[in-house]
Amino acid sequence: MSQSLSQVMGQYMRMEQRLTPQLIQSMDILQLNIMALENRVAEELEKNIALERHDLEQEAPVKRREEPDDRGAADTSEAASFNRLDGFSREYDLDAVDAPYTPRRAPVDGDRDPKMEAMANTASRPAGLDEYLLSQWRVLELDEETRRAGEAIIYHLEEDGYLKIRLEEVADSVRPPLALDVMERALALVQRLDPVGIAARDYQECLLLQLEAMPGDNRIERELIQNHLADIEKNRYPAIAKATGYSVGEIQEAVKAITSTLVLHPGYRVVDRAVPRIQPDVMVDYSERNGELEVRLADGNSPRLRVSRKYVDMLKAKENGKDVRDFVRKHVEAANALIDAIRYRRGRLLAVAEAIVERQRDFFEVGPQGLKVLRMSELAERLSCDPSTISRTVAEKYMQTPRGIYPMRYFFTGGTETEDGQTTSWDSVKVRVSEIVEKEDGADPLNDDQIAAALKAEGIEISRRTVAKYRQQLNIPPARQRRKF
Repeated sequence: MSQSLSQVMGQYMRMEQRLTPQLIQSMDILQLNIMALENRVAEELEKNIALERHDLEQEAPVKRREEPDDRGAADTSEAASFNRLDGFSREYDLDAVDAPYTPRRAPVDGDRDPKMEAMANTASRPAGLDEYLLSQWRVLELDEETRRAGEAIIYHLEEDGYLKIRLEEVADSVRPPLALDVMERALALVQRLDPVGIAARDYQECLLLQLEAMPGDNRIERELIQNHLADIEKNRYPAIAKATGYSVGEIQEAVKAITSTLVLHPGYRVVDRAVPRIQPDVMVDYSERNGELEVRLADGNSPRLRVSRKYVDMLKAKENGKDVRDFVRKHVEAANALIDAIRYRRGRLLAVAEAIVERQRDFFEVGPQGLKVLRMSELAERLSCDPSTISRTVAEKYMQTPRGIYPMRYFFTGGTETEDGQTTSWDSVKVRVSEIVEKEDGADPLNDDQIAAALKAEGIEISRRTVAKYRQQLNIPPARQRRKF
């Protein structure tokens, strides 16, 4: 049987949906928060010669000391260009090599240099936990092996101060390797450093190290930590009292002392965990004119950008060669696309924010319990767009309200329908669960079935499993652990 290959030319019709570079850029810009947008604009200003800020030419010209000019009349256009470049370099802090040289007089008494003052007032980078411990370790009089072992242990500590790998692994990481007894001797010395409780291998050891450093009689606390941490977590005070011989009151006082004076993460006493900076994109406040809620975008959401007239003229000039015009056209088109994308982002973000405020008006009046059901698909249908567009619009963006700063995604929530036909969001149900638990009798706390029954009496019918899920999300322990003796 023979086989042959052949090529045949033909025409076919088919429909395709392709994303243009401009559309891809618009979606990219849409999901940027205000800080990321500012960084993106700064990057585009650096690499796109046709893009400029709207207010650059509105700045007052830089005044210079008049000097005699041997050439006669100065070229005003050239002077204006240098003044503009000098202003640009000052605003963006360009290197001295790129900026025109301007002699600066030395500061005299009474003068203040803003940059030097800002540098002097800037907080220094906090020392890490390892640096803090090594500064104490290096002043101790130790033999060489113990010194190396202690340094290895310090370098292997977690940010919260715990040693979470075995000493054998730490010893093997040192070159040449160290004996296990040397590592144990060094560990005991490291655990005496400040902060107390450092280099512990578990919570129990961490608490005991802190307890040893405390003055006074700590026998009850020590016994509870050594033998009854699990019982304390499960609120089994009568069982602890039966096993130890101490009264429930004495045990409660000891637990109160443990929780108020001892910490589980001593490393965070030295270096705080970094908290990401939040800058809201949308501002919501009551209008001074009529007291109604007013929605506006925060400054920075609509940077004043435009295409440079200079490069538009270069694009139109026939005397410029084709290569020059093509080069300029590429930058002009990119600048226009960026400006259009930012304008689209501004309009879409404002429309979504206004829709959120209109739907969730009760939230601003009464708080989280006033949240209504709002789905992205519902809002997308109203704004004639795809739900993914709404998702990109609210991604990593925050809204500043009279009740605090909230992620914009917070206002999109599912819910259930009450017996009277009203819809209530799951977040408002969570708030109600929390309120019911707060008002319960501590000696006889409500279980999940009883909480579900209380909600049903209010017209909110949810299952016991849903109550348990919400209780866990709210970090509310079960009824057995909430009981007060």
